Amino acid sequence: MNRTVTLCCVLLTLAVAVCAQEGGRRPVRDAALGTGELPLKHDGKIETKYDGFNHEMVVALEKMNITCEAVRGFQSRFKGVCVSLQASLHCPGKQLDYVRHATIRLTFEAKDWDARHPLGQRDLTAVADGETIRLGRMTLVSQGVGEGWLAENMKETLEVSIPYASFLKLARAAYVEMSVGKTIFAMREKNIAALRDMNNRVKLPPPAAAGTAQTGGGN
Repeated sequence: MNRTVTLCCVLLTLAVAVCAQEGGRRPVRDAALGTGELPLKHDGKIETKYDGFNHEMVVALEKMNITCEAVRGFQSRFKGVCVSLQASLHCPGKQLDYVRHATIRLTFEAKDWDARHPLGQRDLTAVADGETIRLGRMTLVSQGVGEGWLAENMKETLEVSIPYASFLKLARAAYVEMSVGKTIFAMREKNIAALRDMNNRVKLPPPAAAGTAQTGGGN
């Protein structure tokens, strides 16, 4: 009888230890998915502020370089093209518990004015860890000449509003490639880390509800 009681106590102790160990691992997994508070290293600048005109809290990533090398096209490569990223999360009211939508803004600067994106070539598509995500048609924010060493060169800024669920897929991916029309480029690890850091600034719902409660459309 004593041996049976002792054996039960040992098994119970082992079960408690295993549960505690598994519980200790979860925050690391959540942080890797962008839902924890683990600091992420990147060169981007992120600001959280209240927009009184639109009555919303905005978590915004300032302009961040993606590449200043050749970008791929379907039939050629454009050399000397600089691609920059800006992004923002929009939370209605003075709260960070619910994200209505996200905004992606891309700026292209190049010597070749043929690198511009006409109206029919502004569809933004991302491939995140092998999954193709169609993010919609971008709108033209501005188009003109560049600044500094890119003066007299083409400068074009495009923007699109996307569902928060799509933003989450980008922020949680290990590899992201984007295409706008015929222009194809890959995001750097620090770009993805910046998106993940943005996501850490909002108060997320439990993982089971993240895919359903925050799928607001791009308005």
